[in-house]
Amino acid sequence: MHRRDRDRHAGAPAGRVRTHAVAGAVTAVVLAPLAWPGYALRYDMVFVPRQPLNWEMLAPADSLPRAVPLDALVSLANVAIPGWLLQRIVLVAVVYLAALGAARLMPAARTGPRLVAALAYAWTPFLAERLLLGQWALLLAYAALPWLVSAARDVRDHRPGGLPRLVLASALAAVTPTGGLIALAAVLVLLPLRSRATWIAFVSVAGLNLPWLVAALTGPAGGVSDPEGVPAFAARAENWAGAWWSLAGTGGLWNASTVPASRASVLTPVVTLLLLAIAAVGLPLLRRRLPGLTDRLLILAAGGFVLAALGSGPGEPLLEWVVGHVPGGGLLRDGQKFLIPYALILALAFGAGAERLAGALARRFEPSAGRVLLGGLLLLPVAVMPDLAFGGLGALKPVHYPADWDAVARQVAAAPGDVLSLPFEGYQSYSWTDGVVVRDPAPRYLDAPVLINDALRVGTVTVDGESPRAAEVQRHLAAGRPAAELGFRWVLVRVGAGAGPPAEVLAGLRPAYAGEYLQLWSNSSVTSTSPANFDRRIFALAAHAAFAVVVIFYALALLRTRRRSW
Repeated sequence: MHRRDRDRHAGAPAGRVRTHAVAGAVTAVVLAPLAWPGYALRYDMVFVPRQPLNWEMLAPADSLPRAVPLDALVSLANVAIPGWLLQRIVLVAVVYLAALGAARLMPAARTGPRLVAALAYAWTPFLAERLLLGQWALLLAYAALPWLVSAARDVRDHRPGGLPRLVLASALAAVTPTGGLIALAAVLVLLPLRSRATWIAFVSVAGLNLPWLVAALTGPAGGVSDPEGVPAFAARAENWAGAWWSLAGTGGLWNASTVPASRASVLTPVVTLLLLAIAAVGLPLLRRRLPGLTDRLLILAAGGFVLAALGSGPGEPLLEWVVGHVPGGGLLRDGQKFLIPYALILALAFGAGAERLAGALARRFEPSAGRVLLGGLLLLPVAVMPDLAFGGLGALKPVHYPADWDAVARQVAAAPGDVLSLPFEGYQSYSWTDGVVVRDPAPRYLDAPVLINDALRVGTVTVDGESPRAAEVQRHLAAGRPAAELGFRWVLVRVGAGAGPPAEVLAGLRPAYAGEYLQLWSNSSVTSTSPANFDRRIFALAAHAAFAVVVIFYALALLRTRRRSW
């Protein structure tokens, strides 16, 4: 063994320790507020103490299955793990696995470039904006992608354990429809089409997508979405350089209130240009070290970028037609979420570019000059977006649920039945959340079917939802007619969330609970929940069982592979 090879081999354990240490440090800095007790509630991020496991978690009756199979998995985990702890586990997993996965995938013998790639992937506008929007499940797909690509490389090289690891990484991504589609596309693009392993992987990952596909195909919610959502959810310019340049820096989220203030800096586009330039320098090196795979990952990233830019350019009319006429087309309206593969190839190329530039500097001057450059590029993402630290400078501050929620949950559990949540708005700000906008917790807190409004307000635009029942209830309430006529066993009123329902809406209802934050009204004319579609439940259960079978099968296969290697 040559001396240089021995040095590298001896330094490998130390390099792994440094990689884990940096991933842990980034995680601690980003999620520091979670050291305090409570729940970090923000937009779509709603964890509750014990989420019930019921049919609504398997196949929502009145909405598209955007959280399938996620809700069922959370409910199962809540059997053993309380909600406050589960939230911390998944958020730590997101940041830690994203950083560690990018570092492990980065093809470099030295630790420095690996750490640069780790920070370039774990400290991005994409992660910051989706985290502050509360879309932690989408970020699981973000964290899983480097591991999926690494497994795809092993499958291409016929290494043992590659296929099980690929499917298991895909399972982490497939907890939501968007992540499942990205995983499915990654399998088709990254693996050779004529390979038997490719089609085994494709069928397996397709099986992981069955829960939300079956729920969507058998549910009463409309398959098409409101075309008004295309401009409302289109990528947004975060600074003077425009929407597409924001996308190039992995930003551009439609919700301005969840974007770190640093993204509006006049220097941000300049830093994005520097990032792209260094990535361009590193791309040839990356292609040499990951032959074939790099080009395929570039194709996947290009496709994701096109989808992200479609709603904010000449492709907007086409996207509006797809969303309004093609079942499931609504998945494409928030296209910025498809930037995940682009963010990964950008981080890897940036790490390779940093290695090339540091090497050139070390040869031109002295080794310490190269190390200084690597250190500067390592901290560049933090320097240009420091407000991701400490949970977006306190945006993820934990709060506590008022005791009213437990009191209402007990009453509903004692006499189960459909619940109507008022005011009829899916997202509200509450005094007990310090004014932070949160999706109505009732569907996850109460062990009963809860109807909330699935229409979304984006600025001055209201994007219609897909639930026929919610639309009917909205028209009924807008006319000032009594909620008692709608057939709900319970009506939950959130006190202080807006003006509250007028007295005529509550006519015919009997007060069952009155607290500081919640009121519960009983409809004595309704004694049970609405009849369920038995066939739909069987299909939903079978689809979730298929998901579980795929995961268990490949987990056992990976375990057998590891035992053989021992």
